[in-house]
Amino acid sequence: MKKALITGITGQDGSYLAELLLEKGCEVHGIIRRASTFNTSRIDHLYNNPGIRDKRLFLHYGDLTDSVQMVKLLYALQPDEIYNLAAQSHVRVSFDIPEYTGDVVGLGAQRILEAVRETGLIKKVRYYQASSSEMFGKVQTVPQTEATPFWPRSPYGCAKLYAHWLTVNYRESYNLHASSGILFNHESPRRGETFVTRKITRAATRIKAGLQDELILGNLDAQRDWGYAKEYVEMMWLMLQQDKPDDFVIGTNETHSVREFCEEAFGLLDLDWRHYVKHDTRYERPAEVDLLIGNPAKARKQLGWEPHARIPARRRFRRRLRIPDQARKSARPHQHRQRHRRSHPRAYRNRRGSSRLPRPHHLGHNQTRRHPAQAARHLQTGHPRLAREHPVARRYRKNRRHISQRKGSGEIAHVAATLLQWRLKSHQTAQAKKPTINSSVHGFIFFEPPVRVSGAG
Repeated sequence: MKKALITGITGQDGSYLAELLLEKGCEVHGIIRRASTFNTSRIDHLYNNPGIRDKRLFLHYGDLTDSVQMVKLLYALQPDEIYNLAAQSHVRVSFDIPEYTGDVVGLGAQRILEAVRETGLIKKVRYYQASSSEMFGKVQTVPQTEATPFWPRSPYGCAKLYAHWLTVNYRESYNLHASSGILFNHESPRRGETFVTRKITRAATRIKAGLQDELILGNLDAQRDWGYAKEYVEMMWLMLQQDKPDDFVIGTNETHSVREFCEEAFGLLDLDWRHYVKHDTRYERPAEVDLLIGNPAKARKQLGWEPHARIPARRRFRRRLRIPDQARKSARPHQHRQRHRRSHPRAYRNRRGSSRLPRPHHLGHNQTRRHPAQAARHLQTGHPRLAREHPVARRYRKNRRHISQRKGSGEIAHVAATLLQWRLKSHQTAQAKKPTINSSVHGFIFFEPPVRVSGAG
């Protein structure tokens, strides 16, 4: 029977991994910190099972800041696999306690790796390091892969990067079977309530039940690749079953903004999130990570792993038609947005504040709305003046942050045509079939077990 040692066993990933390893027939040992309050709620269903406790599941007191205790544990246990999941994992908090974050996340991995070498387990043990997508930070390529350069933008990201490169160094220097899983955001019902996904789902249900009035968040435009934690821990185990250690990006290759997540979560309860979600700059990071999206092609090819739980497609076909992120990016020549701009800037709205595309008067009454194909053709072929005078094009031309005066009418025509073509596509798709929203994908989006409310969905 294999012995596995898990640091951070009481966390989201640690609890799911413990379940998986017990199913695989392993003897599981977990390290927990001594505290005056109980912090084992995620594994109580395992630890309180008389057929498992002290037979196949064992808990030991320890801390990643205590290298002596780590050496003692490895001498006593002689594990076959080590999963280092423990961390101070809240990115925003890492700006407030950077020294502690670096000590636990960065030097903690150093202490484990050196304890493995000190106890002579280099050739026996297999080591997994929980790396993070936060190491990419200011991303250099989209989507991110194992070859993407790192550019961390938080103390947490820097500490994770230190631990990641230590893992690579021990693998190359001492021939240790050490692998890193660069995991993008992964959620579940066991996610901590201070993380944004649980904050949103928990607040939505409490608002529906009349127990809460509003939700205060930071950057709503941050885009993340969200997956399901229970699927991701399977990848951790698969990495250590390979003959050759390696590093793998684990994600869904999809990205969604916090704003979209709010819309989806509140929408499942028939609530308009804009009435309840408030923005506060105090919750923003000093250095923001705008976009994260991971490409798991390597994991798919070498390990046969594929994510199944995904965020449902956005409900795009409503009465209030809005310009999507895809059209906005294709129409904008510059990649970077101003920090203060909202997801739906006023440049895309008409004077009455409606989210519909503005109707150019020279294309006829309601022509843009009723005949988007004709309007798009007018803008694309033979009518540069119409394209130049289109309200969307005029706003872009006026706003030098997006289109400079050096750009010709052809690019401005492309901008307006792109937006109208998207509307045509939306119109045709909506007529063909309205998309359905699956709110029960492994309980992924709406995973909060709230107070039962009639009509909560």
